Amino acid sequence: RGQRGPRSRATAPRPPAPVGRDMASQHAPCRNLNAGFVHFPTAKELYAHLREITQPGGEYVVRNFVAVIEDVSVAASTVPTELFPVGALEYYTKKNMGWEYTPEEAAQWQLQERGGDQGDYRAGITRKIANAIDCLRLEPLSKRATITFPFTGCEAGGAGGSEANDWTVQGMNKCCRELHLYLEDGKLKCTGIVRMQNATIFVKNIHFFSTLLQHVADALGVELGEYTHWITNLCHDRSATSC
Repeated sequence: RGQRGPRSRATAPRPPAPVGRDMASQHAPCRNLNAGFVHFPTAKELYAHLREITQPGGEYVVRNFVAVIEDVSVAASTVPTELFPVGALEYYTKKNMGWEYTPEEAAQWQLQERGGDQGDYRAGITRKIANAIDCLRLEPLSKRATITFPFTGCEAGGAGGSEANDWTVQGMNKCCRELHLYLEDGKLKCTGIVRMQNATIFVKNIHFFSTLLQHVADALGVELGEYTHWITNLCHDRSATSC
């Protein structure tokens, strides 16, 4: 059920101000091999591509798909569709970010066709985001700034740790498994590891990811850079078995 909160779209809490050092100048020397993957200007172009290559639908699956989105800002990652109008995108992002939303919003936008428990990432999300911010603020060279979604935590009705994973329980088999955050070229960048991506659901995922990443970038006082999207199983829609 939804929780009482402000009705306006400006529901995001302000991230803490960056402290201590010039974060933009702190990053490890690196060679990023994602230059060899296909690049898309924004999520809109990638969404169209995902829809096209999964067009057979049904059980048809594309495996080990990788792409890079160059502009993953929230504005560029807001891609309304018939299934996901802007209001639905904003509702699901607020829910997954752990922000307040109203029962009226939940009643209006929550639909099984828009994703089940495997797309609910809110368990412990505030703490997870704070941990990633703390990691990169205190150690900008770190490779440990991760936000993981291995299972539904106890606070959201799950069974606990990933060692108890059960393939038959939707909420314990999250579609996105991990977001890896890192500082590179003076910007916050991210690689997302996705177990299962339905092309029709992609716009919901990327709106949430972009909002989360912008929140972290603002907290660190850096620009938001590119996003690399790794998908193990890519299908057209939720009609595929055991998504």
